[in-house]
Amino acid sequence: MSDVTLTTLLKSKQRGEKITMLTCYDATFAATACVAGIEILLIGDSLGMVLQGHDSTLPVTVADMAYHTACVKRGNKGALILCDLPFMSAATLEQTYQSCTTLMQAGAHMVKLEGGAWLADSVRLLAERGIPSCVHMGLTPQSVNVFGGYKVQGRGDAQAQKMLEDALALEQAGAALLLLECVPSELAARISRAVQIPVIGIGAGRDTDGQVLVMHDMLGLSLSGRTPKFVRNFMQGQSSIADAISLYARSVKDQSFPAAEHEFSA
Repeated sequence: MSDVTLTTLLKSKQRGEKITMLTCYDATFAATACVAGIEILLIGDSLGMVLQGHDSTLPVTVADMAYHTACVKRGNKGALILCDLPFMSAATLEQTYQSCTTLMQAGAHMVKLEGGAWLADSVRLLAERGIPSCVHMGLTPQSVNVFGGYKVQGRGDAQAQKMLEDALALEQAGAALLLLECVPSELAARISRAVQIPVIGIGAGRDTDGQVLVMHDMLGLSLSGRTPKFVRNFMQGQSSIADAISLYARSVKDQSFPAAEHEFSA
Protein backbone atom coordinates (compact mmCIF):
# COMPACT_ATOMS: atom_id res chain seq x y z
CA MET A 1 0.00 0.00 0.00
CA SER A 2 1.03 3.63 -0.40
CA ASP A 3 2.59 5.26 2.64
CA VAL A 4 -0.05 6.23 5.19
CA THR A 5 0.32 9.79 6.52
CA LEU A 6 -1.72 12.17 8.64
CA THR A 7 -3.17 13.55 5.40
CA THR A 8 -4.27 10.03 4.45
CA LEU A 9 -6.08 9.64 7.77
CA LEU A 10 -7.79 13.04 7.55
CA LYS A 11 -9.04 12.24 4.03
CA SER A 12 -10.37 8.89 5.25
CA LYS A 13 -12.37 10.64 7.97
CA GLN A 14 -13.70 13.21 5.51
CA ARG A 15 -14.80 10.45 3.12
CA GLY A 16 -16.33 8.39 5.91
CA GLU A 17 -13.89 5.52 5.35
CA LYS A 18 -12.99 3.62 8.50
CA ILE A 19 -9.34 3.54 9.63
CA THR A 20 -7.64 0.31 10.74
CA MET A 21 -5.16 0.19 13.60
CA LEU A 22 -3.60 -2.82 15.31
CA THR A 23 -0.92 -3.24 17.95
CA CYS A 24 2.36 -4.64 16.66
CA TYR A 25 5.67 -5.38 18.34
CA ASP A 26 8.03 -6.95 15.78
CA ALA A 27 9.12 -6.94 12.15
CA THR A 28 7.34 -10.11 11.01
CA PHE A 29 3.94 -9.05 12.30
CA ALA A 30 4.51 -5.54 10.94
CA ALA A 31 5.00 -6.88 7.43
CA THR A 32 2.03 -9.24 7.81
CA ALA A 33 -0.26 -6.46 9.05
CA CYS A 34 0.74 -4.16 6.19
CA VAL A 35 -0.08 -6.83 3.60
CA ALA A 36 -3.46 -7.22 5.31
CA GLY A 37 -4.14 -3.49 4.88
CA ILE A 38 -3.62 -2.24 8.44
CA GLU A 39 -3.02 1.50 8.19
CA ILE A 40 -1.63 2.29 11.66
CA LEU A 41 0.74 0.04 13.60
CA LEU A 42 0.59 0.82 17.32
CA ILE A 43 3.54 -0.16 19.46
CA GLY A 44 1.48 -0.21 22.62
CA ASP A 45 2.73 -0.37 26.17
CA SER A 46 0.38 -3.35 26.24
CA LEU A 47 3.61 -5.20 25.44
CA GLY A 48 4.21 -5.14 29.17
CA MET A 49 1.33 -7.55 29.58
CA VAL A 50 1.24 -9.59 26.34
CA LEU A 51 5.01 -9.91 25.79
CA GLN A 52 6.63 -9.36 29.18
CA GLY A 53 4.00 -11.02 31.37
CA HIS A 54 3.38 -8.12 33.75
CA ASP A 55 -0.06 -7.56 35.28
CA SER A 56 -0.22 -3.96 33.99
CA THR A 57 1.51 -1.59 31.60
CA LEU A 58 3.29 0.30 34.38
CA PRO A 59 6.70 -1.49 34.35
CA VAL A 60 7.31 -0.71 30.64
CA THR A 61 10.20 1.66 29.93
CA VAL A 62 11.07 4.04 27.09
CA ALA A 63 13.93 1.69 26.20
CA ASP A 64 11.43 -1.18 25.84
CA MET A 65 9.24 0.93 23.57
CA ALA A 66 12.17 2.12 21.46
CA TYR A 67 13.42 -1.44 20.95
CA HIS A 68 10.06 -2.70 19.69
CA THR A 69 9.48 0.42 17.61
CA ALA A 70 12.78 -0.18 15.81
CA CYS A 71 11.75 -3.80 15.19
CA VAL A 72 8.40 -2.75 13.74
CA LYS A 73 10.04 -0.12 11.54
CA ARG A 74 12.23 -2.75 9.90
CA GLY A 75 9.19 -4.77 8.84
CA ASN A 76 6.88 -1.88 8.03
CA LYS A 77 5.61 -1.61 4.45
CA GLY A 78 3.90 1.77 4.45
CA ALA A 79 1.79 1.94 7.60
CA LEU A 80 1.94 4.89 9.97
CA ILE A 81 3.86 3.91 13.13
CA LEU A 82 2.38 5.14 16.41
CA CYS A 83 4.21 4.55 19.70
CA ASP A 84 3.04 4.88 23.30
CA LEU A 85 4.84 7.07 25.79
CA PRO A 86 5.01 4.65 28.74
CA PHE A 87 4.19 5.35 32.37
CA MET A 88 5.81 8.52 33.78
CA SER A 89 7.91 9.09 30.66
CA ALA A 90 6.24 12.48 30.09
CA ALA A 91 5.99 13.71 33.68
CA THR A 92 7.86 16.93 32.87
CA LEU A 93 8.24 18.84 29.63
CA GLU A 94 11.96 18.10 29.43
CA GLN A 95 11.30 14.42 30.03
CA THR A 96 8.58 14.45 27.35
CA TYR A 97 11.01 15.87 24.79
CA GLN A 98 13.67 13.30 25.68
CA SER A 99 11.22 10.39 25.51
CA CYS A 100 9.76 11.55 22.19
CA THR A 101 13.22 12.05 20.70
CA THR A 102 14.14 8.47 21.57
CA LEU A 103 10.93 7.02 20.13
CA MET A 104 10.90 9.14 16.97
CA GLN A 105 14.54 8.30 16.27
CA ALA A 106 13.66 4.61 16.72
CA GLY A 107 11.11 4.92 13.91
CA ALA A 108 7.82 6.28 15.27
CA HIS A 109 5.85 8.73 13.13
CA MET A 110 3.62 9.80 16.03
CA VAL A 111 3.54 9.39 19.81
CA LYS A 112 0.58 8.59 22.03
CA LEU A 113 -0.04 10.12 25.46
CA GLU A 114 -2.71 9.17 27.99
CA GLY A 115 -4.79 11.90 29.61
CA GLY A 116 -7.14 14.81 29.03
CA ALA A 117 -7.14 18.55 28.47
CA TRP A 118 -4.29 18.98 30.97
CA LEU A 119 -2.03 17.65 28.19
CA ALA A 120 -2.88 20.57 25.89
CA ASP A 121 0.35 22.49 26.53
CA SER A 122 2.48 19.41 25.88
CA VAL A 123 0.51 18.61 22.71
CA ARG A 124 0.98 22.15 21.42
CA LEU A 125 4.69 22.24 22.15
CA LEU A 126 5.24 18.83 20.56
CA ALA A 127 3.40 19.89 17.41
CA GLU A 128 5.54 23.03 17.19
CA ARG A 129 8.62 20.80 17.26
CA GLY A 130 7.46 18.43 14.53
CA ILE A 131 6.15 15.63 16.75
CA PRO A 132 2.54 14.64 15.99
CA SER A 133 0.59 13.28 18.94
CA CYS A 134 -2.38 11.05 19.60
CA VAL A 135 -4.15 11.49 22.93
CA HIS A 136 -5.62 8.39 24.55
CA MET A 137 -8.79 9.24 26.52
CA GLY A 138 -11.43 7.35 28.48
CA LEU A 139 -10.03 4.24 30.15
CA THR A 140 -6.32 5.02 30.26
CA PRO A 141 -4.49 1.88 31.49
CA GLN A 142 -1.62 3.84 33.05
CA SER A 143 -4.18 5.33 35.47
CA VAL A 144 -5.72 1.98 36.44
CA ASN A 145 -4.85 2.48 40.11
CA VAL A 146 -6.70 5.81 40.15
CA PHE A 147 -9.76 4.32 38.44
CA GLY A 148 -9.80 1.34 40.80
CA GLY A 149 -9.72 -1.13 37.91
CA TYR A 150 -10.49 -1.34 34.22
CA LYS A 151 -13.85 0.47 34.14
CA VAL A 152 -15.91 2.22 31.47
CA GLN A 153 -15.34 5.99 31.52
CA GLY A 154 -17.66 8.84 30.47
CA ARG A 155 -20.87 7.56 31.99
CA GLY A 156 -23.13 10.26 33.35
CA ASP A 157 -23.75 13.73 31.94
CA ALA A 158 -20.94 15.46 33.82
CA GLN A 159 -18.25 12.95 32.81
CA ALA A 160 -19.48 12.91 29.22
CA GLN A 161 -19.45 16.70 28.92
CA LYS A 162 -15.97 16.88 30.43
CA MET A 163 -14.61 14.34 27.97
CA LEU A 164 -16.15 16.21 25.04
CA GLU A 165 -14.66 19.50 26.22
CA ASP A 166 -11.27 17.83 26.70
CA ALA A 167 -11.39 16.42 23.16
CA LEU A 168 -12.11 19.84 21.69
CA ALA A 169 -9.33 21.45 23.74
CA LEU A 170 -6.81 18.83 22.61
CA GLU A 171 -7.79 19.28 18.97
CA GLN A 172 -7.35 23.03 19.36
CA ALA A 173 -3.91 22.44 20.91
CA GLY A 174 -2.82 20.48 17.85
CA ALA A 175 -3.49 16.80 18.58
CA ALA A 176 -3.39 14.82 15.32
CA LEU A 177 -5.48 11.90 16.54
CA LEU A 178 -7.68 10.87 19.46
CA LEU A 179 -8.14 7.36 20.83
CA LEU A 180 -11.17 6.55 22.99
CA GLU A 181 -11.10 3.39 25.11
CA CYS A 182 -14.10 1.89 26.94
CA VAL A 183 -16.39 4.85 26.36
CA PRO A 184 -20.18 4.66 25.86
CA SER A 185 -20.92 4.43 22.14
CA GLU A 186 -23.21 7.47 22.17
CA LEU A 187 -20.47 9.66 23.68
CA ALA A 188 -17.82 8.33 21.29
CA ALA A 189 -20.06 9.14 18.34
CA ARG A 190 -20.68 12.63 19.69
CA ILE A 191 -16.96 13.32 20.10
CA SER A 192 -16.17 11.91 16.64
CA ARG A 193 -18.68 14.29 15.07
CA ALA A 194 -17.49 17.28 17.11
CA VAL A 195 -13.80 17.17 16.12
CA GLN A 196 -12.20 17.42 12.69
CA ILE A 197 -9.31 15.05 13.51
CA PRO A 198 -9.74 11.25 13.30
CA VAL A 199 -11.01 9.41 16.37
CA ILE A 200 -10.06 5.75 16.86
CA GLY A 201 -12.10 3.56 19.18
CA ILE A 202 -11.54 0.46 21.28
CA GLY A 203 -14.67 -0.48 23.14
CA ALA A 204 -16.20 2.79 21.92
CA GLY A 205 -18.73 1.58 19.36
CA ARG A 206 -18.91 1.65 15.59
CA ASP A 207 -19.34 5.39 15.03
CA THR A 208 -15.73 6.40 15.62
CA ASP A 209 -13.53 6.99 12.56
CA GLY A 210 -11.62 3.76 13.05
CA GLN A 211 -10.87 0.85 15.35
CA VAL A 212 -7.90 -0.62 17.20
CA LEU A 213 -7.41 -3.91 19.03
CA VAL A 214 -4.49 -5.52 20.79
CA MET A 215 -3.20 -8.08 18.29
CA HIS A 216 -3.06 -10.89 20.83
CA ASP A 217 -6.69 -10.26 21.81
CA MET A 218 -7.97 -10.38 18.22
CA LEU A 219 -6.04 -13.64 17.71
CA GLY A 220 -7.77 -15.20 20.72
CA LEU A 221 -4.64 -15.27 22.89
CA SER A 222 -4.77 -14.32 26.57
CA LEU A 223 -2.57 -15.03 29.57
CA SER A 224 -5.45 -14.29 31.94
CA GLY A 225 -8.08 -16.32 30.11
CA ARG A 226 -10.42 -13.30 30.20
CA THR A 227 -11.70 -11.73 26.99
CA PRO A 228 -12.79 -8.07 27.14
CA LYS A 229 -16.32 -7.38 25.96
CA PHE A 230 -15.10 -5.27 23.05
CA VAL A 231 -12.89 -8.03 21.58
CA ARG A 232 -13.75 -10.42 18.76
CA ASN A 233 -11.61 -13.49 18.10
CA PHE A 234 -10.79 -13.19 14.41
CA MET A 235 -8.85 -16.47 14.34
CA GLN A 236 -12.08 -18.44 14.51
CA GLY A 237 -12.69 -20.05 11.13
CA GLN A 238 -9.38 -18.83 9.70
CA SER A 239 -6.48 -20.99 8.58
CA SER A 240 -3.68 -18.53 9.35
CA ILE A 241 -2.78 -15.46 11.38
CA ALA A 242 -2.45 -13.50 8.13
CA ASP A 243 -6.02 -14.41 7.21
CA ALA A 244 -7.26 -13.39 10.67
CA ILE A 245 -5.60 -9.96 10.42
CA SER A 246 -7.03 -9.51 6.91
CA LEU A 247 -10.50 -10.38 8.23
CA TYR A 248 -10.11 -7.84 11.02
CA ALA A 249 -9.14 -5.13 8.53
CA ARG A 250 -12.07 -5.95 6.23
CA SER A 251 -14.50 -6.08 9.15
CA VAL A 252 -13.48 -2.61 10.32
CA LYS A 253 -13.75 -1.25 6.78
CA ASP A 254 -17.21 -2.74 6.09
CA GLN A 255 -18.36 -1.80 9.61
CA SER A 256 -19.33 -5.33 10.62
CA PHE A 257 -16.95 -4.88 13.57
CA PRO A 258 -17.58 -3.74 16.20
CA ALA A 259 -21.12 -5.09 16.53
CA ALA A 260 -23.70 -4.22 19.17
CA GLU A 261 -22.37 -6.86 21.58
CA HIS A 262 -18.98 -5.13 21.68
CA GLU A 263 -20.37 -1.75 22.78
CA PHE A 264 -20.95 -0.04 26.13
CA SER A 265 -23.98 2.08 26.96
CA ALA A 266 -24.19 5.22 29.04
